[in-house]
Amino acid sequence: RMISHNMTWIRYPSRSFDPSIEIEDLIVSQNVISRFMHCYIAFFVPTGLTAGIFILTIFIKNYLRHSVLEKLDIFLFYFTISNIVMIFFSFTVITRPDYLMATHLGCGALSFFFNVSYFNSQYLLILMLLAFLLNRFPPRTVLITKATQSPMLCVGFVLTCAFCISLVVVALLGTDNYHKETDCQLDPLFAWPEYEIIKFSFGFGIPLFFQILCFILFFVKAAQPEAPTLRENIQTYLAVLTITITMFVCRLFYNIMILSRTTLKIHKSIGTPKNELMMNIAEIVLFSENCISLIFILCLHKPCQAGILKILMNLTK
Repeated sequence: RMISHNMTWIRYPSRSFDPSIEIEDLIVSQNVISRFMHCYIAFFVPTGLTAGIFILTIFIKNYLRHSVLEKLDIFLFYFTISNIVMIFFSFTVITRPDYLMATHLGCGALSFFFNVSYFNSQYLLILMLLAFLLNRFPPRTVLITKATQSPMLCVGFVLTCAFCISLVVVALLGTDNYHKETDCQLDPLFAWPEYEIIKFSFGFGIPLFFQILCFILFFVKAAQPEAPTLRENIQTYLAVLTITITMFVCRLFYNIMILSRTTLKIHKSIGTPKNELMMNIAEIVLFSENCISLIFILCLHKPCQAGILKILMNLTK
């Protein structure tokens, strides 16, 4: 049983009025945060949203034309939706170096829906890797075969898992002072230390273990004779591999900062302006990963390449 924590003492260093914090450090920190935010909003958001809209348009057109989508295309379709939702959540950084003002309850609700998208995109990636693995090594169990033949069922299962874990995570924000206004971040500062630990475990640690396991089995185990060769789907493999690496690098930095903040909470410290700066940068890097992943899907996935060429040809005509 988790013990309730009193988190009323915690403040952002920029909001603490601590005499030990140098004004010059605060100014430098806020300038850097502001520049990162402007760079992200100016370049990454328009590019990511444009790529996402193109991907959804191409998949919808392919579905209307053929009345069916490949299993991986269905996973990529929902992965794209999840990433676009994450980009919309990223608009909360527009106020940086300031923070959104919201009640504890409102901030908790925002955090819940953000975490659903966060976990969902991570688990959809595992689903795509499992699809490759099962394509190379077809399952012999009837139940697994039926489950894998229903991609919508798999997507529904992933979304349910993301929803349930987000409920657990948001419960660790506590119920104290729910009506009071606070500086709101998508990972609220007033969350209990267990919030970050659970989020790291289910949003990075455990998924990373399954991703590594999938890669090991995929490249080490001999493929079934009836399975397609690597050359047949090399572009699709390359797209998913690139997304996996991008997500790992960006989320590694983000989760390191999350755990660093937990350490500060355990030691009853509000940290320094540098700690606040690094957490803000990590949040922007996380959102940038969603934009970059969409660009990689558009550029590397074969149906998207063909679709974008058709769109460009129609525009030139």
